[in-house]
Amino acid sequence: MKFKIDENLPVEVADEIRGRGHEADTVFDERLSGCPDPEVFAAAAKGKSVLLTMDKGIADVRRHPPADLRGIVLLRPKRTGRLATVQFIRRHLPTLLETELAGRFVVVSEAGIRIR
Repeated sequence: MKFKIDENLPVEVADEIRGRGHEADTVFDERLSGCPDPEVFAAAAKGKSVLLTMDKGIADVRRHPPADLRGIVLLRPKRTGRLATVQFIRRHLPTLLETELAGRFVVVSEAGIRIR
């Protein structure tokens, strides 16, 4: 699976994904930091990537339909911050990687994973 990691996530999230044998490109590495949401979405679509973000705006399925790319995953941890976010992704990544994400909008919270 291939992921596009939004700028609101620590780079360690990409490391966690790569460590499990999957591809992960960060918005920062691709010089998309600060770009409007449509540009980030288009880059994920072009790269055939799942967009991983904490930004509720880019996860607006009316403006950015998940069917236009490999899926959108919205992370909703109770606590934010670098360490808390990395711990959150570590807890949920195994289940997330087993989930069919293509064309879907997925919300990951402390309660678990919801697919819309």
